[in-house]
Amino acid sequence: MTDTKPTVLFVCVHNAGRSQMAAGWLRQLAGDAVEVRSAGSEPADRINPAAVEAMREVGIDITDQTPTKLTWDAAQESDVIITMGCGDACPIFPGKRYEDWKLDDPAGKGVDAVRPIRDEIKSRIEVLLADLNAAL
Repeated sequence: MTDTKPTVLFVCVHNAGRSQMAAGWLRQLAGDAVEVRSAGSEPADRINPAAVEAMREVGIDITDQTPTKLTWDAAQESDVIITMGCGDACPIFPGKRYEDWKLDDPAGKGVDAVRPIRDEIKSRIEVLLADLNAAL
């Protein structure tokens, strides 16, 4: 990890659901202590409306986020890379901390199906944040 605040990159295929919810949770729970990024190997045109609604229910607004294409630089400049089903599209860099979170894809699902995914992501973010705080 760097001497400054850690940078966490969340990557999924469309950068419209899981990675956006994870980024929203980390921004909310870590504040300015962590630099948060998200990207997708094949970004969608917009964020999943069910993910937006599920996050709104817990007081987190992700409507200002835009699906972004995963770049080599974004991965290289991150300390922690969390993948969520992006497969071989995620570059591997020595010395980076990688985690692959197996989570259901919220694409095409309603808010009732997205809530459990949102809650599982929050639990994982809390563990990640505790680990990052211990490493500082």
